[in-house]
Amino acid sequence: MKFSSSSLLAVSATATAVAAVSLPAIEVVGNKFYYSNNGTQFYLKGIAYQADTAVAGSGQSFVDPLGDIDTCKRDLPYLKSLNTNTLRVYAINTTLDHDDCMNLFAENDIYVIADLSQPSESINRDDPTWSVELYKRYTDVVDAMHGYTNVLGFFAGNEVTNNNTNTDASPFVKAAVRDMKSYIKEKDYRAIPVGYSTNDDADTRVQMADYFNCGDDADRVDFYGINMYEWCGSSTFEKSGYADRTDEFKNLTVPVFFSEYGCNEVRPRQFSEVAALYSDDMTDVWSGGIVYMYYEEANNYGLVSISDNKVQTLSDFNNLSKAMATISPSIRASSDASIPSGTFQCPASTQSDWKASPSLPPTPNDDLCACMTQSLGCIVAADVDEDDYADLFSWVCDQVSCDGINADGAKGTYGAYAFCSSAEKLSYVLNLYYLSQKSSSSACDSDGKAQIVNKPSAPAGCSSALSQAGSVGTGNVVAAVTGISRSTTLGGSISGGSAVAKTTTSKSSAGSSAAAGESAAASTSGKKNSAGVVTVAGGLVAAVAAFAALI
Repeated sequence: MKFSSSSLLAVSATATAVAAVSLPAIEVVGNKFYYSNNGTQFYLKGIAYQADTAVAGSGQSFVDPLGDIDTCKRDLPYLKSLNTNTLRVYAINTTLDHDDCMNLFAENDIYVIADLSQPSESINRDDPTWSVELYKRYTDVVDAMHGYTNVLGFFAGNEVTNNNTNTDASPFVKAAVRDMKSYIKEKDYRAIPVGYSTNDDADTRVQMADYFNCGDDADRVDFYGINMYEWCGSSTFEKSGYADRTDEFKNLTVPVFFSEYGCNEVRPRQFSEVAALYSDDMTDVWSGGIVYMYYEEANNYGLVSISDNKVQTLSDFNNLSKAMATISPSIRASSDASIPSGTFQCPASTQSDWKASPSLPPTPNDDLCACMTQSLGCIVAADVDEDDYADLFSWVCDQVSCDGINADGAKGTYGAYAFCSSAEKLSYVLNLYYLSQKSSSSACDSDGKAQIVNKPSAPAGCSSALSQAGSVGTGNVVAAVTGISRSTTLGGSISGGSAVAKTTTSKSSAGSSAAAGESAAASTSGKKNSAGVVTVAGGLVAAVAAFAALI
């Protein structure tokens, strides 16, 4: 059915006034959320809010739900009818102005959790990397959204590791969490929480939660979401598995909630799980949840359908509205919060179902990549199509060691330039081969795919920066030159030194989208580049000498 015009009037009246509005920020104290102004507990009563998520997951363009005020105004009354206080948005277009929608939702006490990735720029579970491109994408979203006090938090990933075959992707997501928390602090932004959204995989869910909750505060998540679809049809707290999940997650030291829920195996959905989720059986552990999803699409999870820009509510909408109207969760005060002390231990990476090292990839540093690239004597030709990169990587990594550009999340070993762009990494290994052939011009031909740089140059201070890396393959380095300011763990050889013969399997290192709970392996470029088994090589001191000789 549709809402009558009279039923919409009360909500729409406030929707017409678009002005800068500040909601009290939501803060984390212990393992709960609280309003920052009065210290009362906050429970997520959320809706996943993004149209065409299936299209977005395929790597095509997406629709930013916060970029069109007319759409936000259209949907607001329906969201309010569901007692919504939180929206999950899976992809933000950072070039759009979000003031109107964000202020509108703030006026109506609605917060937003935004995913930092987008379909073509996210961490690929099959060949994970935490790269300079992804770092820029994530920080661009933070820059675009930090000023709104109704941004509850950011997700640094969604279902990147989704079973026991790809747990090695988790260190890259955790590195993204670490770096976004650090970036927010460095920029002196409001302390916006950064978390992760996982799937509900029986083999890995406990280790996954422990992994993202372990270690120093700077590295671990501020909150943890799980996409939960165990309660299907008529069920109970015990029968559904909710009782078991509540027991498994009771020791997490950060807030945990359902980042998606609403099984549709039985339709229409009755949402009987809502009463359980906000009952005393669960609220000691859980902080509410986010129903998947607002828009009806081919997967039949919608609460409403849209035709000719008009909203038609579905049976699921009416059932959810009734369920949400009956809840009354126990409200605690932040002054009574229990704040855990000590460090939560990381799960052992030697388990059969868990192969994620507690050692995380370094913070991507585009200045360091520029230093390396501009010191090379042989680079990939500018007119080479990225479609050809995979073949070039496969060939050259059979000739020389590609350790300096590889990353292994299971072993916790990361090459010095594993975070650089595909072109920069390919130039690095092509130059290694060129040097191994005594800088013979024929060694930098590769059928026109590479070119000699006659007078390579690099930004001032690069030699000093490389020298600080030392001769050990890895080390905590703070570059002492202008423009190279991030603390970075360096590993692998740079340019020069002996090229070590090594066979490496070429794989992609692109991006993966797990938007809207339907994991899609979307690639940043749709191309393959480099990866493979990593053993970090040394040679940085020798590289400095080679670099000096080049300039």
